[in-house]
Amino acid sequence: MLTVEEARDHVLGSIKNLEEIEVPLLGSLGLNLARDAVAGNDIPPFDNSAMDGYAVKAADIATASPESPVELEVLGDLPAGYATATVVESGQAIRIMTGAPLPVGADTVVPVESTRAGDAAKVEILEKLPMGSHMRKAGEDVKAGETVLAAGTAVGPAELGMLASIGYARVWCYRRAVVGIISTGDELVGVDEELSPGKIRDSNSYTVYGMVLEAGAEPLRLGVVGDEAALLEHIILDNIDRVDLFVTSGGVSVGDYDMVKDVLAKLGEMNFWKVAMRPGKPQAFGHIRGKPLFGLPGNPVSVMVSFEQFVRPALLKMMGRARIYRPVVTAVLDSPLGRKTGRMEFIRVIVEWRDGRYHARATGPQGSGILKSMVVGNGLALLPKDVGRLEAGTEVTVQLLS
Repeated sequence: MLTVEEARDHVLGSIKNLEEIEVPLLGSLGLNLARDAVAGNDIPPFDNSAMDGYAVKAADIATASPESPVELEVLGDLPAGYATATVVESGQAIRIMTGAPLPVGADTVVPVESTRAGDAAKVEILEKLPMGSHMRKAGEDVKAGETVLAAGTAVGPAELGMLASIGYARVWCYRRAVVGIISTGDELVGVDEELSPGKIRDSNSYTVYGMVLEAGAEPLRLGVVGDEAALLEHIILDNIDRVDLFVTSGGVSVGDYDMVKDVLAKLGEMNFWKVAMRPGKPQAFGHIRGKPLFGLPGNPVSVMVSFEQFVRPALLKMMGRARIYRPVVTAVLDSPLGRKTGRMEFIRVIVEWRDGRYHARATGPQGSGILKSMVVGNGLALLPKDVGRLEAGTEVTVQLLS
């Protein structure tokens, strides 16, 4: 039986990047860059004012104070979006707005609140300032030729703005993966159906749909399949050309009706079907005609935990993301944790920042069917297989989910 690390390495070693596509800038939001974004110019492209005020020479105001203001001649106004050929000489100033380029001869900006207006052509400076105050130097944000965003970067709002600022109207990204989602089991009925004895509503396909969407991929629900291998085969083969990856839930244990691994072995190749973890021990992974298939367990918590450890990083790698793992932090336990040894265990916890460090406490009962534990929890405490009971105050490693 593989460890979690071995299974993850096995999965990721088989995942290849999807194709690169060129999209309009706004269409890149949520995608991952396929190529480095390099600045063609400095940002800002010129020295400019960081405040509304007056562009002056610092040497002229070296003695300025409220009690002994320095009076300067005002040569004119300079709003943002315009430049001036006027040169600031000693004893002179130009009224300047935020973002306007610093005029030749000026080396400092005095905020308007540190001045007192005289007549129309005069201003009194009430504060001495060091040279360079309240101005933004050309290239202080980005230098021309600098790689601003590396390939593999996820494009979010800040990245959109940066790409716009360096003139990228179109962007090369990896396309979104399409994920086929199938729930299996004779016991499942639709969300809008009445429950009869022995039946439960299909929740896994909705959970997986949300996790796929949250990872930036495109989910495609392919329906609920009873314990009938021929029907599962038909659905997989009928959709093999329209999806990049399959996720099934249920049907991967050792019972007579657990047929996912058999279908996987028949149609393609099965790489493994057990992982030394709790929850989520029985699961299958393999390929059908080159398309990865993750056969996740049927219990809802097992589905989510297994998805987080294997499917999500695989999807992100497929879509070109450089950082494919959730953040991991060290947290101190606020209450004891008891558990069995022998397998790596993922304990659902509530994590919060308090008193300068992360704290974690279990969500409550940890059964693999208790979906509420994933609703109230925002992290997974990662307990190695040889760790038994942990007392309050013990430090644990926690994978943050939100």
